[in-house]
Amino acid sequence: MKNTALTAVHESLGAKMVPFAGFNMPVSYEGINIEHETVRTGVGVFDVSHMGEFLVEGPSAIDLLQKVCSNDVSKLVPGKAQYSCFPNETGGIVDDLIVYMFAPEKYMLVVNASNIDKDWAHINSYNETYGAALRNLSDTYSLLAIQGPKAVEAMQSLTKLSLKDIPFYHFEVGSFAGLDNLIISATGYTGSGGFEIYCKNEVAKQLWDKVFEAGASYGIKPIGLAARDTLRLEMGYCLYGNDLNDSTSPIEAGLGWITKFTKDFVNAPALLAQKETGVFKKLTAFSLTERGIPRQGYAILDAQGNKIGTVTSGTMSPSLGVGIGLGYIDAPHHTLDTDIFIEVRNKSLAAKVVKLPFYKA
Repeated sequence: MKNTALTAVHESLGAKMVPFAGFNMPVSYEGINIEHETVRTGVGVFDVSHMGEFLVEGPSAIDLLQKVCSNDVSKLVPGKAQYSCFPNETGGIVDDLIVYMFAPEKYMLVVNASNIDKDWAHINSYNETYGAALRNLSDTYSLLAIQGPKAVEAMQSLTKLSLKDIPFYHFEVGSFAGLDNLIISATGYTGSGGFEIYCKNEVAKQLWDKVFEAGASYGIKPIGLAARDTLRLEMGYCLYGNDLNDSTSPIEAGLGWITKFTKDFVNAPALLAQKETGVFKKLTAFSLTERGIPRQGYAILDAQGNKIGTVTSGTMSPSLGVGIGLGYIDAPHHTLDTDIFIEVRNKSLAAKVVKLPFYKA
């Protein structure tokens, strides 16, 4: 079990620690609902240093990334980031990721912690053709997600950069909290605004302390992974291992918007055929109209009790006070406003197909 550079800090704060993706991680501090509300209305900080970082450099870096990524990396400019996925050869997804462009021949990929080894093997297998310079920086970097509507105001005293002027999915490399060469990225997994700050492990504690000093008057709090999950689900953001996996395609997952057929990439012809002919099942959002909590693996039924799908993510929404979820549902039941049922503890609870996001700020 790996620790992050901040594990001792979390333990000193009384965090409930659990194994997650091979790491000892804080799942909660005060409680999910309190932490969720902190991020929705104020500012909270997540230690997400378990995420993986790969550096891709050299003249052939763009060609390699165009091949392994579903999105069009050529649309990036220095200082811009892009959501993408690695399609596999059999119609599924190896991982979803963010691509950062520092310079025309320098990119960073941020991948899910549980997939670091798998992703590294995947990209290296294709790099045999391209010969880009690859470095796995995952064990040397820490990552703090400072999220919430007060994040910009709370953190502005720590940098001369104008945080409010960094557009969504853009980033700067600069000084922050007295530390140089940090990556300050206007990204996040919560839908409530804020930043993700990348730093070397050896300065993570200093960064954490400075962030909490600056945010003290704004009610800043540490936030665990449990609230991160409820926050992302309210926005309809996919979680690899739940909503995405090696057998779910980007088209089925509703990720056609990051799947660009203007270029050649892994398994593009098969995915284009799916786009053109349609898919039998589709990742679909639903909201319960009866009291109950949908969970991963629960059956989704039609009015006659026939199984038409499976829940991939579900929770009681702290913001909305109703059960919400995502699941792959067979056609034609995944159309908007369709009445469906979720099998919860041998009871069929009424639900309705809804449009994302569940939560609107």
